[in-house]
Amino acid sequence: MSIAIVGSGLAGFTAYQVLRRAGLEPGEIVVFGTDDDPAAVWRKRAAAIRQREMRSESDGHCRPATFPGLAFSSVRRRRSLRPLVESACDRYHPTVEEFLAHVERRRERSGWERSVRSARIERIAAVDGGFELDGRGRFAHVLVAPGHPGLAWPEELRDDPRAVHAYEPHEYAATVTVVGAGLAAATEWLNALEAGAEVVSVRRHEPRRMPLNVPREYFSRRGLAGFHRLADGEHAAHLRELLTPSYPLGQRFDEPLERAVREGRFRVEQSVNGSAQVICATGFLRGFEHDPLLARLVAEHGLPTVDGWIVLAPDGAVASLSDDTRTLALAGAASQWAFPAADTLAGARYVAHGFLRRITSCRTR
Repeated sequence: MSIAIVGSGLAGFTAYQVLRRAGLEPGEIVVFGTDDDPAAVWRKRAAAIRQREMRSESDGHCRPATFPGLAFSSVRRRRSLRPLVESACDRYHPTVEEFLAHVERRRERSGWERSVRSARIERIAAVDGGFELDGRGRFAHVLVAPGHPGLAWPEELRDDPRAVHAYEPHEYAATVTVVGAGLAAATEWLNALEAGAEVVSVRRHEPRRMPLNVPREYFSRRGLAGFHRLADGEHAAHLRELLTPSYPLGQRFDEPLERAVREGRFRVEQSVNGSAQVICATGFLRGFEHDPLLARLVAEHGLPTVDGWIVLAPDGAVASLSDDTRTLALAGAASQWAFPAADTLAGARYVAHGFLRRITSCRTR
């Protein structure tokens, strides 16, 4: 066995699907992770914010190829062509239930359980022709998909007894302040209003309104070309701008918020007030230093970094540790340097195909 995936979440799972379609058998791939359900962590977070549909469109799935998307599966299930029409207009969004059912089908059919090993990898050491993973074996090709390193909390609210993170289970008080300006925050505004609460939004700046979490052009190779040509400082500055919090346009958000404003139940303020509950919809910690595995990898191998990001090749590989005999690549949020929307399923697929190309190239030399 010469291929390892470190991380058993959705990014690692998507990479596994890509490798399996390329002809690799379950016995040739080892997946190290703490849960054999690839959707386990995501499922809990989606349930915490009462998420009903995906922000991603038809191509937000774990299959190896973009086409066919989830809209095609929905056509058969709903016995209607409407999902295809919506998909053609970039307006189809699968439900959370549909997405989770899709993950379960892929899990059952792909041999995933035969590859997963219950283990938390704490150290990756580069050796001749590959990488040692905590004494669990030497692998020529390793894809590291550790997920988000943890929830981000505003320091001033860390010890506030009223505070709960949006991605942790919670109910709603009669008066609620939501801190944040992204999709989780917007979803919590609606959830709290639906529960009958009076809601205050506290944000550092006005959120962007756009369908996906980064502009659509950055999901294409043409759109990424200019991004990849930027010098490191410009690259980091542009990436920070691209990752500004946002939530989608549309009446799904606008109508209930406008109604709540008229009723005096929703307003924007500059700081946390006296609400009975404070929901921190502030996302995740950003930066390799918050992930012990990545921090150790950087320290021990002197990897180049800029503003918390590990500098990667355009395909997500760690250039200084990858050559004609071995590959080390990052996936998920850790690979945003290569693909700004790397923590999406489309981003996971992008990095997985880059990883596969390197494996194939090594095998044909």
